[in-house]
This record gives sequence, structure tokens and C-alpha cells, in this order.
Amino acid sequence: MALAAGDDAPTVTAPNQNGEDVSLAFEEPTVLYFYPRDETPGCTIEATQFQRERETYRDAGVDVYGVSTDDVDSHRSFCESEGLEFDLLADPDGEIAEVFDVELRDGATARTTFLLADGEVQSVYGSVDPDGHAREVLLDALDDGLVSLPE
Repeated sequence: MALAAGDDAPTVTAPNQNGEDVSLAFEEPTVLYFYPRDETPGCTIEATQFQRERETYRDAGVDVYGVSTDDVDSHRSFCESEGLEFDLLADPDGEIAEVFDVELRDGATARTTFLLADGEVQSVYGSVDPDGHAREVLLDALDDGLVSLPE
């Protein structure tokens, strides 16, 4: 079972699509979304919608990271083909999925999203419908007062 709201957020380090290590302690508002595979229909919808909302997330002070068990090269190709400008973290051994208690199915992560801030899990989204999810998470963060947009 995935971590729940109120749980401490684990600190993680993983390579992004450029092979650079990214370390996250989740003190600042962050969306960490787990998805099954690069270049698949649902994952492409989800990623491109997070990209479309990227500026609004940035204006609200929220970082966005995607995580899958695909490797750095696969993530690089996915970012290039879809014009993604946020980091995709490579988790080929499922270590990040494990510390977040995200289920692995046939070596792929279950579609699960975490909204994190202040070193804690703020919200968890399981069984995610990729279409509209990026907007849903952003609106929830705004509605919950976790973040705000500049006027």
C-alpha cells in the first residue's frame, strides 16, 4: 500500500533523463508521479498534460517529476519526442517505487501520484486516469491552500 497523507516523505536520489543525479527531500511543494512506461498512450497523455501545465505549476511554486522503471536513455528519448521540459527519474530497479510503497506490475510502476511538501506526503492519487490528472492535482493543491498563484 502506498504512503498516505501525513506520512514522512522519503529522501530520494535518481538519475534524470540527462543522466544527472537529482536528490529530492520534498521540502518545497512537489508532484511526484509514477507511471508505467515511456512512449505508451496513457503515459504520453499524462506527461504532455503535465508539460502543458508546467508554467502554472512553476508560478505556484510546485516542482514536477515523473518516475518510471524505464532507464535514462528511454526517458531522454521520451522527453525529446514529446517536448518534456521537466525531469523524468529513472528507477530501473524499483527502489524509489519501493520507498513510496508503489506497486510494481510486471516490472512497471502502478500509476500513482504524490503531492509532497514540508517533508510530508500531502495527498496521494491512486488508480489515476491520465487524462486531466495534471490539472486535477494542481487545482487540489490550490484549493487546499498548499500553494497559491501570484496575482
